[in-house]
Amino acid sequence: MNFDWTDRPERIDGSEQDREFEKELTQAMVRRPAPPGLKRRILQKRSARRTERHHTTMIWWQRLAASLVAGAVLAGGFGWRQMEERRKGEEAKQQLMTALRITNQVLNNMNRKLVEHDRDDK
Repeated sequence: MNFDWTDRPERIDGSEQDREFEKELTQAMVRRPAPPGLKRRILQKRSARRTERHHTTMIWWQRLAASLVAGAVLAGGFGWRQMEERRKGEEAKQQLMTALRITNQVLNNMNRKLVEHDRDDK
């Protein structure tokens, strides 16, 4: 593209300000080569952004995994506690049943002795 404005007719009512604006516009539209290293810097920034995004994503996944592990540990601990309490309850129930059987046998023996004693007294 050629932005040379030399073939353009002069404006009749053009002011100095308009000519200055057109000159700046022409200078702004001139094609210039890219600065050296621009492509490298752009690719580095893109790579850095990708790495940062990947890092952030990994941190969130790690946090989620840690939360799940913590939840599983808490649930397991709660379940273990419930089972331990149930086991202790069953153990106490067995001890009580044993104590009641012993008491029943002792009372039966005592009743038998009382009956024998009453027979002997008569």
